[in-house]
Amino acid sequence: MARDGARPAYDPAGHDTELRAALQEVRTGRWMSMRTLLERTTPWWQWTQRTQVLAAAAAGTDVVRAWLAEEPHSVPAAVMRARVAVERALRARRESHRRTHQLWIEAWDVSDAATRAAPRDPVPWICLLALAQLDRRQLWVEHRAAPPAPMLPAGPWGLLAEADRRDPYNREAHHRMLQFLYAQASSERLAEAAGFAHHVAESAPPGSALHMLPLYVRVERYRRGGGRPAALDLHWVADDATREAGRAYEAWFERADPAERSPVDLNHLAHALWGALRFEDAARVFEAIGPYYTPLPWAYRAAEPGDRSEAAQIFLQARARSRSAAHGPDA
Repeated sequence: MARDGARPAYDPAGHDTELRAALQEVRTGRWMSMRTLLERTTPWWQWTQRTQVLAAAAAGTDVVRAWLAEEPHSVPAAVMRARVAVERALRARRESHRRTHQLWIEAWDVSDAATRAAPRDPVPWICLLALAQLDRRQLWVEHRAAPPAPMLPAGPWGLLAEADRRDPYNREAHHRMLQFLYAQASSERLAEAAGFAHHVAESAPPGSALHMLPLYVRVERYRRGGGRPAALDLHWVADDATREAGRAYEAWFERADPAERSPVDLNHLAHALWGALRFEDAARVFEAIGPYYTPLPWAYRAAEPGDRSEAAQIFLQARARSRSAAHGPDA
């Protein structure tokens, strides 16, 4: 149990100690620990999560290039090359970098090559799906495929289907689809994102992290509205928000393998349950989080959105309030 009042730490590896060790090596420009870790990573959920976190650390280094120079036929290295290229392209778009288009095309090329190098792996298809958000006008044919349900818009559904075929209900693949819908930037598109989130959550099996999708859309709706923290409080006590938080708790948190719960999902659920005044349930989620909080969604409540220091303080306040309500002031 995390000590009450202990300062939370942001660590992208969360409770994954093996991943944390590999990340430390990657940040210093060494790739052997990454290779060893990925060689013994077998479940697709864990492979997807670890390659994503490693790519975020490797994107500012030449570590994957060095790996490929030593092992040019390594399939994991080819997948990591795609991951890193996509991470760089997305960062360039966020920073409005002049090389964004060039990095996008380069990332598409290596991701497409990775689909052939690793034909059973969902990650190369997730990479292509992640890049779809850069095509905001949907000029590419593969980004305006017919949807699987009438209330959904045209989009990169074929890419999502390819990822889903290899790893049904893959968490990141569906979040990348949400990001594509967000990138269209209109309030109408956000309604479509909400429709997609509910459509997926209704069909997801018990224990799937996809039951969390409606909570992410709800946070995005608030973020785009530019509301203040007081408005966010009212946002979560609405009946539909309370129901969404309760469904996510029951269908995901209570049914999922604890090892598969991602830190960012746990933090979004704790935030939703606390906002919905479901303190006993929130207290249980906070205990599962332990010391590894994530700045989002807490930073959206900060006076200056994105302030990580204030986000950590808000997390502490929410944790203390939930524990106190659930177990008494001496908890």
